[in-house]
Amino acid sequence: MELKTNYQYTYFIHPFITKNGKHNKYIQKMHKDKRFKFKKFEKEKDLELYKYFLPKIRELQNSCSIFEYIPKEDIQAKIDTQKGIFFTIPKVDIVCFNTGICFLIIKTTITDYQNFANILNFNYKFRDINQETDALNSYDNIRLQTSSFADIETFREFIKEITGSDIEAIKLNMDATRFLTYSYVCIDQEAWGPNNDFETIKHDFIKYINVLPADNSGLFEEKELKIFEKWKYAKMGLNKLGISLFSSNADINNFCTLPNEYENQYLYTYIINLYKKILLKKIEQEFNHKRKVKKAGKKFANFTKNLWAQEITEDVAGTEINHKISQTLELEKLYKEVNNKYNILYKDLNIEKSKKTTIVIAIMLAISLICNIINFIALIGK
Repeated sequence: MELKTNYQYTYFIHPFITKNGKHNKYIQKMHKDKRFKFKKFEKEKDLELYKYFLPKIRELQNSCSIFEYIPKEDIQAKIDTQKGIFFTIPKVDIVCFNTGICFLIIKTTITDYQNFANILNFNYKFRDINQETDALNSYDNIRLQTSSFADIETFREFIKEITGSDIEAIKLNMDATRFLTYSYVCIDQEAWGPNNDFETIKHDFIKYINVLPADNSGLFEEKELKIFEKWKYAKMGLNKLGISLFSSNADINNFCTLPNEYENQYLYTYIINLYKKILLKKIEQEFNHKRKVKKAGKKFANFTKNLWAQEITEDVAGTEINHKISQTLELEKLYKEVNNKYNILYKDLNIEKSKKTTIVIAIMLAISLICNIINFIALIGK
């Protein structure tokens, strides 16, 4: 039986890094771009986010520069003219931290969302539209039907204009061509509810999390994924491709409350963890340059004190989700690697500093000894 859905959206996330020393110029450029509206987190307007995050994380958010792209109308597009999968882009945000690490965040919704296969195929195809090769031909053509973007090439140009060069991302071994996915779907309770067990649709859940097309017949072990199961009729799956929340309208909250929490509190929890990972990799890279070691060391100490050692939220579900995301991104492993490099480099620097100090002292003692000998000879001569 074909799986039916009641609600869905997918955010596609593209991390990028502004050029060294040119972050302020980028922010100034975005302020001048009339297509974008600058916005900041406001306590009254963003009350749920304010209550969810702890003070240190609020400070981090308040230091961000956020720009919202508001098109004259929803950006409407079409994938595969024969199958007729239409979608809109109701929201595009750019979130920039003062370290030069930024995120392009694109929200999409499918017009014909009732067919779950359409959602699988759309997510699978759209995440690769930023590729600059002919590989998309194997996924069918993507044509944007809007006054804002004439075709897929126009949309690619828009992304390139916003994100700039991929050089900084490539230096950190980041995939600059594939979007991360952050997806939500609420399926019909006839497929999963009081009278229908989850096991009957488990294969659809696995496809959804792994961003696979509807016709994929591969076998994937659930143990390879991080699963969060706080809710009775909702499961969150996490892997390095992104995060997907798979729910059923057997619980009314999955149609009302949970979608809003997922695209606000939990989305920014994900962004903050992605930011931690990229910042750690950026600091690690700076440790490879001798002239940058001291400055990188200060950045790492500041990161440890103000971000790594800080809890994100006191919300029970949020705390567990944050932990799952951290595990999925292997942040603990990365932090230990950077910390070990930090300790070794600073040990070497201290040894080198100690050697220099010893040499200076030895020279000073030698000079003092010579002066004393000269003075002694002068006294004897008298």
